[in-house]
Amino acid sequence: MPRSPPVALAGWWCDDASEYAFVGFSYETSSCQSYAQMRSDFMDAKHSFNARYIRIYGACDDDGYWDQIVNVAYEVGIGLHALVWFGFNGDSSYIGRRDQLLQTLTTNPKAPFVVRLVQFGSEPLFDYVLPVNELMSEVVRAQQILGGPNIAIDVTISELAYGYQAQQDSGAYDLFDIIDPINQHQLPYFAQDASSASNSWHDLRNDLDFFLQHGGGKKIYWDQNGWPSTHYPGVEPNSPDAVANVPNEQAYFQLLESKCTYLKSVRGGGVGWFFHIYSDSQEPGYGYYGMDGNPKFTPFQPSLFC
Repeated sequence: MPRSPPVALAGWWCDDASEYAFVGFSYETSSCQSYAQMRSDFMDAKHSFNARYIRIYGACDDDGYWDQIVNVAYEVGIGLHALVWFGFNGDSSYIGRRDQLLQTLTTNPKAPFVVRLVQFGSEPLFDYVLPVNELMSEVVRAQQILGGPNIAIDVTISELAYGYQAQQDSGAYDLFDIIDPINQHQLPYFAQDASSASNSWHDLRNDLDFFLQHGGGKKIYWDQNGWPSTHYPGVEPNSPDAVANVPNEQAYFQLLESKCTYLKSVRGGGVGWFFHIYSDSQEPGYGYYGMDGNPKFTPFQPSLFC
């Protein structure tokens, strides 16, 4: 990264079609990690695994925290998928988070050069966080604010196929005409017929086919994407045959590796996938790093291309 941000975005971002394999990690910020900790983690993601992006998950509500995230990403040289976090309380706290994020994106000169897109919510349709028309309005308003040539940050939502399907009658499919890329959740561990991770491709294809059918050929990222290494209360599988352990977590990402050529061929520039999530300390069971800070399995050397 240049010492000072460039004056123009022209030619800055790689073409979507180059992002069809592993692109990075989700990273939860609810612990309000320090600058030093975040820098260490982002450096590890980039230099140990060649991550292009960090997808922010959760929220830290400290004033100026989005500026910290942007400044760390710029220093490290890694991109961001930013997130407006709605939480699970059904309240209006997202408004302050939205405004803090938009403030950073429109005032921090480094933001347009690290933030590729903004996601409104993680499963906002599945969680019924807002009426669909209000969610659409949030996306459109953010696009108007961030869509100029000097910022040019895409806006979308981060959602399950089932979230769209559950709110079809409320107009959820109209979101496909509005959002920029498609940020899709892939959590086949919760499928009704789930068993082992290595047998999950048919569920992944079913959900992907839904987005290909309705998404209008837009770029697709699998952002909240993974298989847990352990069962934990409150997030139980829907199939009694679903197996949660470290070998299955590893097998899930090996399965994605084996499908690189197919993912590259998907229209819209292929499918880029994230590992959800960086560490079990951020979300138990889904991390690459365990609670002890050590990798849960090795090697993990994901392909960036095939």
